[in-house]
This record gives sequence, C-alpha cells and structure tokens, in this order.
Amino acid sequence: MRTPLALLVLAGSIASFPSTLVAQPLDHHPPQWIIPPAPRRMPPPAVHEVNLSAVNVTVEITDQVATTTLDLALTNPADRPLEAQLILPVPDGVAVRSLQWDGTGPEPKAEVLPRDEARRIYEGIVRSMRDPALVEFVGLNLIRSSVFPVPPRSTQHLRLTYEQVLPRDGNRLDYALVRGEALAEAGVPWTFAADLKSKHPIATVYSPSHDITQERLGPGHVRVKLASTNADPSRGSIRLAAVLEDAPGTLATSIFTYPSTDPKDPGGYFMILAAPPVDSRSRPPTPREVVLVLDRSGSMRGEKFEQARNAAIQVVRGLRDGESFNIIDYSDSIASFAPTPVVKDAKNARDAEAYLAGLAPNGGTNIHDAVLEALRPAPADGAMPMVLFLTDGLPTVGERREVRLRDAIAATNATHRRIFSFGVGLDVNAPLLSAISQKSRGATTWVLPQEDIEVKVSQVFRRLDGPVMTFPVLAAFGPDGQPSSRVIRDQMPADLPDIFEGDQIIILGRYHADQPVKTRLEGSFFGQPRAFDVTIDPAASTTRHSFVPRLWAMRKVSALVDEVRQAGADGSQPSEGRLKEITDEIIRLSTTWGILTEYTAFLSREDADFSRGLSALNAPARENLRDTAIRLRSGAGGAAQQLDIEAKQAAANTQTANRYVGRAPAVAGQEARVEAYTVAAVQNVADKTLYNRKQRWVDASILEQENENPDRVVEFGTDAYFALAAQLARENRQSLLANRGEIYLLVEKERVLIKGP
Repeated sequence: MRTPLALLVLAGSIASFPSTLVAQPLDHHPPQWIIPPAPRRMPPPAVHEVNLSAVNVTVEITDQVATTTLDLALTNPADRPLEAQLILPVPDGVAVRSLQWDGTGPEPKAEVLPRDEARRIYEGIVRSMRDPALVEFVGLNLIRSSVFPVPPRSTQHLRLTYEQVLPRDGNRLDYALVRGEALAEAGVPWTFAADLKSKHPIATVYSPSHDITQERLGPGHVRVKLASTNADPSRGSIRLAAVLEDAPGTLATSIFTYPSTDPKDPGGYFMILAAPPVDSRSRPPTPREVVLVLDRSGSMRGEKFEQARNAAIQVVRGLRDGESFNIIDYSDSIASFAPTPVVKDAKNARDAEAYLAGLAPNGGTNIHDAVLEALRPAPADGAMPMVLFLTDGLPTVGERREVRLRDAIAATNATHRRIFSFGVGLDVNAPLLSAISQKSRGATTWVLPQEDIEVKVSQVFRRLDGPVMTFPVLAAFGPDGQPSSRVIRDQMPADLPDIFEGDQIIILGRYHADQPVKTRLEGSFFGQPRAFDVTIDPAASTTRHSFVPRLWAMRKVSALVDEVRQAGADGSQPSEGRLKEITDEIIRLSTTWGILTEYTAFLSREDADFSRGLSALNAPARENLRDTAIRLRSGAGGAAQQLDIEAKQAAANTQTANRYVGRAPAVAGQEARVEAYTVAAVQNVADKTLYNRKQRWVDASILEQENENPDRVVEFGTDAYFALAAQLARENRQSLLANRGEIYLLVEKERVLIKGP
C-alpha cells in the first residue's frame, strides 16, 4: 500500500512559503512530511520538488462574520503525480465552507479537527520535522484536508474558504490571520486584501501589525490592503480592528490595554484609538486661512523653486471660494502678495498666480522676519489659521540663534496659527523646524534630495480640509470622580494634535489603578465644545495587545532623544546629571522593548557587555547624545535623526521598532544618503525582545545574566518542551520558541534555556 506524501500548509507560512517544497513520488516508502513553516527553511535533498509559486488571501467581513479565502498556487515540475494534504492552524470558532481543487482526481474535502486530536497530530508533526518554527501554532485548532493529487508538470490552485464570527469589544471588531513571527528569508509572492461591510458606519480600520491602505467606498464599506511600504510583510499575523461609530456623527473611540509585568504595579499600558465621524463631509467645513511662507533665497534656484512655486499655485487653487490666503516670500528681505490675508475669488487667485510667476530666487535666508510676518495679522473670525512654511536652508540673515528664533515665533503666535513646515534638502535645521511646528500643533514634512516638493506640499494640504476637533485634551478622573493626575501618566503625545477628516489619532500612556479609570477626550468638535468618555478597564487587559507598550516605548524614547536635541540648540546642553538620567531611561526602554535609534544600535552587537549592567553601556551613549545634540543640527545626520524620531512618533504599529533611519556612508563624489536600516539581531516577539548573542537568542529581561547558568534546561521535542509551549500558549507567547538554536528565556522568574534541534 502506498503511503501518500503529506504536504502541510500552515497559516503562519502564507507570507513566507519556501520557493520549493520537496515531495516524494507515490511509490516511495516510507512517507515524508513536508512542511513550509513560517520562517523559510531549506528543504532536505529529495528526488522531486513541488513549488508553491503564489499565495492570494482575500477576506470579506460583513457585520460580524468574516469569510477568508486562501488561494495557493502549487507547481509540480516532476514527470509523475504527487499527493499532498493540507493542514492549516486556525483560531477557535472557524468553520470550513469549501475546499476547491482545479487539478485532476476527486475534489478534496476538509474538516476542523477536535482540539485533542489537533494537538496530538500537531505535536507529532513538530517532533518528526524537528522544526521549532512550527511551535508558533501550538494551541490552535487545525483544518485537515483529504489527500489530493498534484498533476505532473503543471500548476494547480487549491482554494480553501473558511468562516468565523469575529470577537467584538464594544464598538470594535477584531480580525486576525494567524502567521509566524519568527525571522524568515523572503517567501513567495502573495497578496492580502479585505473588504469590510457594516450596517453601521465604519469610522476607521486600524492594523497593529502592518501598514495598511484604506479605500472608503461608503459609510459602512471600507477596502483594505497591505501597504507596499511594509519592510517585511512576510512576518507576523495580520491583524485588523474595525472601529464602528457609537452614534451617528460622533467621535468613535476604542481602547486597547496591556497589563503591567511588574507585580508591584497594579496598572498597565493603554492605547486610545479615536476617529472622526464618517459623515463629516456632510457638515460645513471650517473655513481655512492659509499663509504660504515661500523661501526664495539663492539656494532655491532651479528645479526646487519651480516645484515650490507650482505647489503654492496648487494650494491657492485648492482653497474654496470664501476662504482666505496670503503669500509671503523671503530671502534676506521680506515681501508679500497682500498686507493681510485676502478672500479667495477668481480675481485674487489669478493675481496670486501672476505674483508667483514674477518671483526669482536670490539672497540669504531670513526665517525670523518671514515667519513673524505670517503670524502678525489676527485671523478672520471663525477661520482655521494655518501657515505653510517652506525653507531649504539655515537662517543666515536676521536672528540666527535657534533658541531665540523659536521663542520669538512661539511668543508671536498668540492666535494659535498651525505651522506646517517643509524642510527641503539636507541643509535645514531639522530640530528648529520640528520645534516650531510641534509647538503650534502643526507638523513637519521633509523633502529629501530627488523628491518632489510639489507632491509633498499637495499631500499635506489635501488632508487639511478643516479640522473635525481642535485643541483636544485627555483628562482622567480618580475613584471619587474628581480630575486626577495620578491615574494616568506618560501620555504620548503629551500635546494632542488637531483631528482632521480621515485621520485616526492614537493616544498612548500608562495607567496606575486596579479599578476602571474614567478618561474624557475634550475639545472643540465642529466648533462646539464636546467631550467623549473612554473607560480604561484593567480587567480587560491582555497580553494579546503586546503592541501597546512597545508603541508607547517607541514614542517615549523618541521624546527623550528630542528633549536632549532641543536642549542642544545654540551649543547648550543639559546638566551631566540630567543627561545621565535621560540616557539611563533611553537605554532601559530601548533594551526592554527592542527599540533602535542611532544611540542604541550598539545594543544589537555581540560584543556589547551586558554582564556589567546596563549602566555600563550608558557612557558612550551619553557622549553620542551630547555630541549629536550640539553638532548634528543639519546635513544628512540631522535629517536622518529627525526622520527616525518622526517615524517612531507617528508609528501606528511596531514594524519600525528594530529599524532606524541613519546616514549611509558617502561614496566618492556623492553626498551621504539618508536610509533606513533593519537589524536582524534584535527580534520583537509577542511582548518580549530577543537579542542574538553568539548564536543564542536571549530574553532582554535577563541580558545581564546571559552568562549565568540557567535554572532549567529543556530539550526540543520532549514532554517538558511541549508543556512549556502549552504554558506560553496560554499567555499568547508560544512564538518565543520559534527560532532555531538555543533560546534563553525568563519564564515566571525562572531562567530557562531551550536547546534547539
């Protein structure tokens, strides 16, 4: 009797199947299990191979029911048929709708195995394959198909469709496509798209795992795809959270909480996700008053100024009739289109274009007088005052001292004009532009060499179509119902930005309570005072939300780095004691949560000596901080630092945690570039950070004891190993075991060394 090959296709490997799958002919004995695991493994030598050439995942979510279809392309290059079997780990509550096979032979069937049988089969597969990557899926249910033939020298498609009722948390629906988190080589091409439909308006769709793009097709219809900017879309489960409006026309809010790992701290971490109402387009938008501050210094000559001029024209054209604008152009002197902003009409728009056409770059850069001139007039009643400020250089005329410059701008901006800065090229003072915008609740956009100024300015302006909520503030209340500053701390960002149409705002922080905490998001909502209550419930905290503390830590680290950098203006620096305090906290947070910056990238080096304590690592970091705070204000280094800070401050998921933006070395005849780097020696898994230390993955929480003997040693594939996997699975941490080689973990105050196969 022939024993068929078992081809196991795991959910966690969808993104990173091996490009080849080894298969055995039908008359081969004994059977061979072939598994494309989450991390790509090189298959053992074999006579024949089956190529998994493409994967396409489509999801349809209608109200609370999700239908997932996996389309797997299988290629058999052999001259004889091969048999295969599908095994797919899935969450609880999944039901198979169909399994279609366009090959020859009878249509295969699929079933969801009972949990006990699934566990027995799965543990047997892991033992026989001796691949720790498969342990990521311990604790999940399994879908198993009947055996199906793969015809010789052909490509066939296997399509599995399953359904599930999604869990609902208040007004939020959560969806997850389970995949592996372990480090992997690039897999085969694949796609992911989800169509979400609801009878209630969908305020926003958020992904804590990947960058996504959203296309709104109606109030209750949103289409989602993974963004092409994902650095490594092959890793990690794909998670989506659809936030529905609680009531029509209101701000939709949802909360994610994660418990503290410190037994002495009864609190934890929280993330509030808020989105404006879907019907905001039906309301009269707040009229804008836009002042364009345009750099026409000599360094702007050529294509840069032409792009800037065209961007200004597009901004004027994009204003609605009745909104106001002005143009202030500057070099070493200041000029303007009008003494004060004028109302847009056909004549003023034509005159503005003619004015812009007559400008020519020359002279120096007087930033101080140009920005103060933009802030001088009082805005029109009921208008949203904005400044779009563009420069490509450092201040060379007028006030040039950075501290005095930013203080003068802040003091003059009594009417709270939002300043949106655009830094063009690498010669701008990045910390100065950032401070100016941040203080005014604006934002900074960087136009690197070879990028289009017009595109960047237009992208920012399009989203500033009138704010839905201005001056938002998060207030917290103690058990007595009175405002309290003790129950939540370390809010990030400290000053909340305005909420514009199409935005989603993420507020992160720490809560210190063992009872529900009432918070209130207050502000001017469509011009009227409104407040929206959000309750932080410690009982709802879960380790499934491990992205929350890491996102918070990313923003906290960025804020601390920026604090030193801003203090370094005009050659000043914090006191040695304060600098040490900041550095200690940057190192502690970066080590715990695997957050890399140009100051902490050395944490990933194998020669970093953690045995002497983290404080021993702080001396070079402090020197680097001091040097950078004073010296790196512009150039490729300053731009890289600013981009890294902003990437982490704006991150909606943790993909950037073990990446940082740095300055690439210059090659002969070329300027140094700004690039993003990924460090593979640091891995964020579940709610822990692992460091690769001499071929051993070490838990960040025991780095200082990495050379000490473990309390317990567990061998791969033993009963103790699977008991440990089951224990970690109950905490959603089984993916910690998924790497090859040795893994050194802290498990319930016990140092455990896991010996790999």
